[in-house]
Amino acid sequence: MTRHTVRARFADVGFFLFAVTFSVLTAEEALAGREMSENAFFVDQLIGVAACTALFVRRRWPVPLAVVLLPAGSFSHFVTGAAMVAVFTVAAHRPPATTRWVAVVAVSPLPLFLIRRPDPGLPATVSAIVYAALITGSFGWGLYLRSRRGLIAELRDRAERAEAEAQRQVREEIAREMHDVLAHRLSLLSVHAGALEYHPGAPPAEIQRAAEVIRLSAHQALEDLREVIGVLRPAGGVGAPERPQPTLDELPRLVAESRGAGMRVGLDVRVGGTAGAPGAVGRTAYRIVQEGLTNARKHAPDERVTVTVSGAAGEGLAVEVRNAAPRGPSEPAGRPGGGIPGAGQGLAGLAERVKLAGGRLEHGRTGGGDFRLSAWLPWTPRPEQPDAVVMSGRVPPRAPGAGPAPEGGAEPGRALRADRPAD
Repeated sequence: MTRHTVRARFADVGFFLFAVTFSVLTAEEALAGREMSENAFFVDQLIGVAACTALFVRRRWPVPLAVVLLPAGSFSHFVTGAAMVAVFTVAAHRPPATTRWVAVVAVSPLPLFLIRRPDPGLPATVSAIVYAALITGSFGWGLYLRSRRGLIAELRDRAERAEAEAQRQVREEIAREMHDVLAHRLSLLSVHAGALEYHPGAPPAEIQRAAEVIRLSAHQALEDLREVIGVLRPAGGVGAPERPQPTLDELPRLVAESRGAGMRVGLDVRVGGTAGAPGAVGRTAYRIVQEGLTNARKHAPDERVTVTVSGAAGEGLAVEVRNAAPRGPSEPAGRPGGGIPGAGQGLAGLAERVKLAGGRLEHGRTGGGDFRLSAWLPWTPRPEQPDAVVMSGRVPPRAPGAGPAPEGGAEPGRALRADRPAD
């Protein structure tokens, strides 16, 4: 026996006891002033007992039970309690159309009775009005419970749909993060592995260098994957450290990795305003450049790529990755067999990431035939910080007597350029 069945049987017993108790407790007042013989009173009680017993089938046949008990309740007081339970069951468990028809059957005798203009002081008049009021109240209570049950079901459905939507968003976020983390590393690995495949007679030094890059790229990919999985595991607890996120300061390292794979990449970072872009803006810009380099490595590995990052607080951050169109219509020059495979979801996930950051993303071919990936990200200034502070991609002016500038440093106030001439 299931839990629902047990509750249903307890409810049936409860309604039976309610009908019996109501009929017994109100009998003296309801029957006051009526002249009934003992036999009639006994038959009335038997009818009431039968009506209350019939309530155990109210779940299976609620409408027929209500249609039978409602007229009987107009003549027998001991059926009133059972009739109230029957109409309550119809209102609570049957469609609105069925409930309306049963309600018409229930209240139709009252207008016919009142048309005859009975004496308001007669007990029969009072009993008819009270009986109609009790039946109406039972209908109302049943409609309320049905409405409440429907509301609870709707709220539960909304909660389930909201939970499913939250899970979907989490899965999409995980997929974007996994793509951003692994696509770049694996494309580097694929480029060097392809070089070893198509140039088996290369000098040992180049083979050793390519094998070293493959090993380091695979190791770094595993490290990135371990960090992502570590964030997803709940065992770390609330105080577990979050995975370190990339910023604009790591763009030179990202470009250096691509150059190490044989790409010709120029980097121009011109950022002004406050002390560096906010973490979310810098992280999104890094992912844009990473996706642009990955796509260029897949589809145009022998073409020069130009990365430009510019902007300031209050103006926004503009990111552009531009490369020339590949030489061949479908496969990179000098690389038989096609390029690096891709899932085709990188730009779609990137567009979603930029949209969540409040920016806009554009990609496609330009009038000159280049492929251009550009984005604009909002950058809100921080009013509590002074205007003249160090920016990402700049070096601060040296204080008097501070000694010579470090090797490779830029002149004060000038933007750092990480361009490297084409190989």
